[in-house]
Amino acid sequence: MTTSQNSSQISSSQALWADVLVSLESLLGKDAIQRWFSEVTVLEVTPEIFPIQVPDDTHVLWIETNYFEELCEAVAAATNTMAKPILAAKGSLNEKTPSPALAESLKEADPVTSQQIEKKVKQVGLNPTYLFDRFVVGINNRFAHAACVAVADGKMTHAYNPLFIYGGSGLGKTHLMQSIGHAILARNPKANVIYVTCEKFINEFIQAVQKGKLDTFRRKYRRADVMMIDDVQFLSGKERSQEEFFHTFNTLFDGQCQIVLTSDRAACEIQTLEPRLMSRFESGLTVAMQPPELETRIAILQKKMAEWQVTLNSEIVHLIADRISSNVRRLEGALVRVATYASLGSEENMTKDQVLDLLADILREEASKQVNIDQIQKVVSEYFDIRIADLMSRRRPQNIAFPRQLAMTLSRQHTRCSLVEIGDAFGGRDHGTVIHAVKKIRKLSESDEQLRYTISQIEGLLGKS
Repeated sequence: MTTSQNSSQISSSQALWADVLVSLESLLGKDAIQRWFSEVTVLEVTPEIFPIQVPDDTHVLWIETNYFEELCEAVAAATNTMAKPILAAKGSLNEKTPSPALAESLKEADPVTSQQIEKKVKQVGLNPTYLFDRFVVGINNRFAHAACVAVADGKMTHAYNPLFIYGGSGLGKTHLMQSIGHAILARNPKANVIYVTCEKFINEFIQAVQKGKLDTFRRKYRRADVMMIDDVQFLSGKERSQEEFFHTFNTLFDGQCQIVLTSDRAACEIQTLEPRLMSRFESGLTVAMQPPELETRIAILQKKMAEWQVTLNSEIVHLIADRISSNVRRLEGALVRVATYASLGSEENMTKDQVLDLLADILREEASKQVNIDQIQKVVSEYFDIRIADLMSRRRPQNIAFPRQLAMTLSRQHTRCSLVEIGDAFGGRDHGTVIHAVKKIRKLSESDEQLRYTISQIEGLLGKS
């Protein structure tokens, strides 16, 4: 193909993209177009493939997670074909065809039997229920879920390596991590997938040292295709284990093995963790998981009820979701208790008082973890280095307005106060101001990774207050 022909085809592709943008704008609005589609380059389009270059892997992940259906619809309307949009970061597509990796992703995987997959899942030690389609996605975990799906699909092996997932206990970190393993084994049961808790890794290392079997230990862990380590915070204070883990990490990383790690805190907050390990943990993609909001908690309960084939009236479901907010595992445990009680009698006769009495110990533990508006105002003001009085004042400079809106949002999420009560606590503002603040912070957090990190940091401080 001559240079002029190639330029002509690219020009034609860009013209098609202009038509796609018109359709996209009608579906998504100008703000989304400006933020996520303003720096797009379209390469040679074929009847099968519509290759799209975006600035970086974050754009790939966000568009595929949030706008892919609309993109497919817009491409179909503009081209009048079944061309599939293929997204890639700048430099990973050439001007003629998708990269080999992308071309490979379009092929059907070799068929495998369910028996092969089941056998390998047992060997690896994965929980058979920890699958992507059994995970409830909400605002609190949407980005973490999308990142794990991308890694499982093999699209982000280099950009998101290691993938470091952190958050409090019972929020679904292990579920997401193991879902990656399930997805990879479903495509290729021969893949050497290793899942292990950090505690088990340490114990095996100690036994290998004692029995003189370090070579065997290293062969096991340094030949993985995918390495998943749960609760890496337990490396804290264990110097020899950190040394071994450091070399294992380097061997796997240099061999382009996908590494996935979970922790109950950010890498920088793991005490006595060697700086060289911390820098490696932070060198890939770090995603935070936060406690679920009320709507997500209700969805979790409804999904579990469907799986367990139990029925509770909506008032009882809302009561459980409203009273238990910090921990998904505790939320599910409460559902088991109430559902079991209901199955032994008449569900229609269950009262609010019966449920509260049945869950008294769980609710006491939950209440001990609740925070109030005063605590939130104190932590937010200290975090942003402003006065508590500023949060209640009528002043509106950005360095005060933003922390105030964030504090209102956290008050809405982590306390049982009404909109009116929250408004009163912030200088007598009306409930509409609170609603505006909550909507603004939630919308920003969907696309602003730094804001999600800030929220996670503040919530961690609230947990220690």
